[in-house]
Amino acid sequence: MKITRDEVRHVANLARLDLSEAEVDRMTGQLDAILTYVAKLDELDTAGVAVTTHTQQVVNAFREDEVRPSLPREQALANGPEQNGESFVVPRVIG
Repeated sequence: MKITRDEVRHVANLARLDLSEAEVDRMTGQLDAILTYVAKLDELDTAGVAVTTHTQQVVNAFREDEVRPSLPREQALANGPEQNGESFVVPRVIG
């Protein structure tokens, strides 16, 4: 697989990069090497390989939901610097 200098310039333009001609040359070589390696991976027979989304078995680590009494409002509001009996009072942010 070969990538052209024009393709490198196009991708650089999309990424809003201003590459010098030396940088275009270097990036063309580097990207060509990367794409050549990736093309080798296409040669592998993966017909019998299961799709993998995680390298380890992932299970739900959360506890079971259970109904429990909540903190009384007065006790929760006692932790704030200012309250009005129903909620915390904070400085106005939006004019």
